[in-house]
Amino acid sequence: MDSLSISYAICVVSLLTICISAKEFNVLSYGASGNGITDDSLAFMKAWKDTCSEAASSATLVIPKGKQFLVHPLIFTGPCKSGAINVMLSGTILAPNGPDQWNASDLSTWLAFEGVTGLSISGFGTIDGRGKGWWDRSCRYHPGQGCFTLAPTALRFQNCNNLKMLNTNFHNSPQTHVLLLGCQNVELGFLNIQSPGTSPNTDGIHIQFGRNVSIHNSQIADGDDCISIGDKTYDVKINDIKCGPGHGVSIGSLGRDGEVVQVNNINVKRVSFHGTTNGVRIKTWQTGRGLVQNVTFTNINFTAVENPIIIDQYYCDKPDSCKPTDTGVHINDVRYSKLIGTSQTEVTINLNCSNNVPCSGITLDNVRLVSATHQFNQLVSSCNHVSGLNRGIIEPKSCLKI
Repeated sequence: MDSLSISYAICVVSLLTICISAKEFNVLSYGASGNGITDDSLAFMKAWKDTCSEAASSATLVIPKGKQFLVHPLIFTGPCKSGAINVMLSGTILAPNGPDQWNASDLSTWLAFEGVTGLSISGFGTIDGRGKGWWDRSCRYHPGQGCFTLAPTALRFQNCNNLKMLNTNFHNSPQTHVLLLGCQNVELGFLNIQSPGTSPNTDGIHIQFGRNVSIHNSQIADGDDCISIGDKTYDVKINDIKCGPGHGVSIGSLGRDGEVVQVNNINVKRVSFHGTTNGVRIKTWQTGRGLVQNVTFTNINFTAVENPIIIDQYYCDKPDSCKPTDTGVHINDVRYSKLIGTSQTEVTINLNCSNNVPCSGITLDNVRLVSATHQFNQLVSSCNHVSGLNRGIIEPKSCLKI
């Protein structure tokens, strides 16, 4: 056999190997209608079962473009046989339209992946939680008989390692849009999360018990924190995010029920806040214990933000239940570098730390904030039980003491 024939044979074998090692499972092939009215839940579960059971090196669940799939609460469980599980989300997944159409006893979750390693989601599709029916019956804003304190999270990842989600749209989750729970080695990028600023508890992304998480190049508008970081979370990088409306980027709240808190190595940079309630915030309960340390906020821009820089160690969302204690979470080594913009409030730097466990190692490095409305003669900073360093120009004048 000549060299050309050998090369051709190798090419054919290679193509066959690729075809054999990468298989697709389209939900339409399993009976999904994609008309936005018919319940497609069973078709999704059948397609997932075959995708997860496929032994090829790569398996892909396909949710095609141009279709709307009505799906009731589903949990996609692992482990899967393939080392690479892909979800090509190009169409739209619709939630049941409000609590009256919810047919599951669990109100906490709509879509979830559990125990799946090597999961990748992409495709420019949309996850639409149709949350208005839940918001209209939220106990926070509409207390009374028939209200709900709990509403579904649109997409939960639990114990999913080596996870990647890119180019995905989220609209109107009933509550949190994306929840990472016990996940390691995660990349979330080029996401578009959109809910009204008045929608209750609709955090964009919440991380809990996570390690090595990267969130980048995304736009988030919601009614709560754009990104929130919970307990037992380490090595998080957040960069190139547009946040607003919303409650900013928050570490916490932490220690509500007296837990021992551990949060370490959080890096937030190149984030712009537009009309948010808060900017960069750390919030802990008096009852908590433990440590938050090695946190950096750098190259942050604020536009008409109410509380640009805030540490609150007296956080309490239910005043009647908050009692003074002799405990507290130690906040140490927090750096604010190159923060600029405009504030809607007079107190632009508010570092309210615990008298039991004062904040230490706080650095303000070139912070320049001015009034967004010019209604205040002079903006101020406020410090309680905090020590640290000032570097460069600090406006308004720093209250930090060495």
